[in-house]
Amino acid sequence: MKKAFFVTGTDTEVGKTAVSCALLAAAAQAGLSTAAVKPVAAGCDESGHNDDALQLMSCMTEALSYEQVNPVALAAAIAPHIAAQQEGRRLQAGRLAGMCRGVMLSGAEFVVIEGAGGWRVPINPRETLADLAKELNVGVILVVGMRLGCINHALLTAEAIRRDGLHLAGWAANQPGPQMQCHDENLDTLKALLRAPFLGEVPFLSPFKPEVAAQSLSLQPLLG
Repeated sequence: MKKAFFVTGTDTEVGKTAVSCALLAAAAQAGLSTAAVKPVAAGCDESGHNDDALQLMSCMTEALSYEQVNPVALAAAIAPHIAAQQEGRRLQAGRLAGMCRGVMLSGAEFVVIEGAGGWRVPINPRETLADLAKELNVGVILVVGMRLGCINHALLTAEAIRRDGLHLAGWAANQPGPQMQCHDENLDTLKALLRAPFLGEVPFLSPFKPEVAAQSLSLQPLLG
């Protein structure tokens, strides 16, 4: 059994990496070999490494190089197409897809491909990260940050995913900070309106512990 999923979010800083790490931990706990790709990361340290990519590496079972996990590491923490422009680089969905497929073929049974920002983040004047997901033709996992505005953002993103012809394999809620006002009512509304399996909610953890967060998620809808 081999499964691969593209993880997107309702916006930036909603918890894509937290949910991706929790999914990797849950898959490992289920006895699956795991790997991850962060094809494009904007915002790197002095060594050229991105924190999200490093977190993914720490949670997967396969031994891959940093360059395999994060093939395009851009220095500035800004929109990827602008960061690439500043560095004289050009991002293309087809080339990024080839890099992702290299990891997908590495032998891992469960692979997470984490996007950057939301579904329509541009990578060049004509393509967005949605085009990468379409090239890969894998199921999509939507991460909803539980904060004011999340219902509208989640419904619009789910609609866009389906219009692009991709399967919304599931969605997960994430608490990026202290619990929002009327949290339970917002979560119940999302459960009623999002036509996709609910994988669970990752709580706010400080420090974040993937093995603890994994207990809040169910892989059954993804592996069935």
